[in-house]
Amino acid sequence: MNQPTRTTPLKVVLAVVLVIVAFGLGVWVRGCSVTTEERGQVQAEIWTCAMHPQIRMPRPGKCPICHMDLIPLESLGSKETTGPREIVLSEHARELAEIQTAPVERKFVSAEVRMVGKVDYDETRLGTITARVAGRLDRLYVDYTGIAVRKGDHLFDLYSPELLTAQQELLQALKTVKELEQTAGAPGALESARLTLDAVRNKLRLWDLTPEQIAEIEQRGTASDHITIYAPMGGIVTMKHAVEGTYVETGMPVYTIADLSQVWVKLDAYESDVEFIRYAQHVIFETESYPGETFEGTVAFIDPVLDEMTRTVKVRVNVPNPDGKLKPGMFVHGLVRAELAAGGLVVDRDLAGKWICPMHPEIIKDASGTCDLCGMPLVRAETLGYVSPEGEDVAPLVVPASAPLVTGKRAIVYVSVPGKAGAFEGREIVLGPRAGGYYLVDSGLVEGEQVVVKGNFKIDSDVQLHAKPSMMQPGGGPPPVHEHGGGAHEGMQMDTTGAEAPPAEAPDEFKMQLDPAYAAYFAVQDALSKDDLAKAKAGTDALVKALGAVNADSLKDAALALWRDEAAALAKTANELSAADDLVGARKAFAPLSDSLYTAAKRFGSSGTQPIVRFHCPMAFGGAGAYWLQNHDEVRNPYFGSVMLGCSDAKETVVPGTAKHEGHDHE
Repeated sequence: MNQPTRTTPLKVVLAVVLVIVAFGLGVWVRGCSVTTEERGQVQAEIWTCAMHPQIRMPRPGKCPICHMDLIPLESLGSKETTGPREIVLSEHARELAEIQTAPVERKFVSAEVRMVGKVDYDETRLGTITARVAGRLDRLYVDYTGIAVRKGDHLFDLYSPELLTAQQELLQALKTVKELEQTAGAPGALESARLTLDAVRNKLRLWDLTPEQIAEIEQRGTASDHITIYAPMGGIVTMKHAVEGTYVETGMPVYTIADLSQVWVKLDAYESDVEFIRYAQHVIFETESYPGETFEGTVAFIDPVLDEMTRTVKVRVNVPNPDGKLKPGMFVHGLVRAELAAGGLVVDRDLAGKWICPMHPEIIKDASGTCDLCGMPLVRAETLGYVSPEGEDVAPLVVPASAPLVTGKRAIVYVSVPGKAGAFEGREIVLGPRAGGYYLVDSGLVEGEQVVVKGNFKIDSDVQLHAKPSMMQPGGGPPPVHEHGGGAHEGMQMDTTGAEAPPAEAPDEFKMQLDPAYAAYFAVQDALSKDDLAKAKAGTDALVKALGAVNADSLKDAALALWRDEAAALAKTANELSAADDLVGARKAFAPLSDSLYTAAKRFGSSGTQPIVRFHCPMAFGGAGAYWLQNHDEVRNPYFGSVMLGCSDAKETVVPGTAKHEGHDHE
């Protein structure tokens, strides 16, 4: 029997080895055939972050700041650029950056002004019941405050020798007239007697006796030692100035009565909101006493003087109160909606072409004339800051609020270049006031242009990579580069309004008073970084109390004025955060609160016990970016919380501080 041969398996093994060797040689030969230029391109490939262009990595991975996927540097945009402020993005880059545009429009937009205040008496409906003649108050029918009286109700009985004498004069004059009429005396004597009778009647009437009382005395024929005084007006007795048995002199007050069928609501408007408020505007408001129920009134007076302590202006609203629900002293939350036209004018379609009384805004007529209440000449609504919605260029030029990148005094928008796909041009514009979700544009744009409303910060990052003028670098030039990122970086450019805040001369005792305010703010920041809305609101309440407790008497005139401005701005933004319904609203209010506190810290400093460190989040609010303060170096982003806790691309140490921070535990 023949032995099995091993030739066939050996051949198979040799064939496999030859194939492997040939493949390896091929790879080696192909690798050697790569040109020096191609090898340089491979080695030169750089990966960066679309949100943090200072990050440069030699290989793909995650951004060490925001943990987004890195992308090739070249994929951000096309190499094709045409202007110093223009950049062209490929279709893939536009999809990656989620670019969205919106047209520049001419349309009326509404601004909402929210105010707080309280109900007060209508001063024009306050009355004082005084003694018209000297005497003794022998009986008070209205003997406590708060009681409601109607016109004609009896108030008190008065004993007065003068009144007794006047009654006797009345009876004597009446007797003389009757005798002369019966005896047909001389006509001159009869006329004189009648004039005397009328004079005595008028004297009693001026002493608050009613015509019925005077007629009763004449009919009775005898004088009364006590006279009852009746109410000349109706309302609520707000003050009782005398008690029974008091002897009053002529002119002494006895009661103060307030007619509450109409009340005033006095609201506090911040100085930044005054431009939206007009005389005769419609106001709606709510009270703590009647949740869910709204009341309406009309702006009747705007105080011409600003309160320097609160940086607010008083706005008085006339409100009908027929059922007496509104009581003086009640706190209210008011709202004015102003429809804006070009130039910041207000459109009110109900008042267009109307004539208004400058003293009584409820008097509105279709033609000129005089006020039915005070007789003053009516004025045209246009003279009070209103404009008719009809006519050319009345509607303002507006852009969505997410379009401008606002840094200090500059506002940048990116505009689509017509006829060139993917091309965007950076342009500085001049903004007017913000009205809801829009900004009014004073100059820099024309109607119909397409502006970037989403992804504009990513475009700006790419512009920085190409060393062109951008939001953070107006003059262009290369951006700061960090080969190894990881959290915030010292030395980054901080373009903010607070950076230009001039320092104010403040004594140490004043700086120490600011520490509770800083501590309350840090509690708000920490709560937002933990997504805890309740603790954030509690922190803002503590911040408002801490600001109210600051005694600024030690500051000089200029520094005192600066502090009042800063304190008013801080209180306003803190109250807005406290009123937020959700984390989105709270974080929106937290950004201006942080800017205001940063300005205060730069101007007035602190005791130096705790450090104050400023961070920047470039991804906040759809790429617009926002700043915040901490009392430690470990990044805790309040705008994203647990979603992106470590996102920050810049850090500035405002106050070094001496206390060490132990850190925060985050759930």
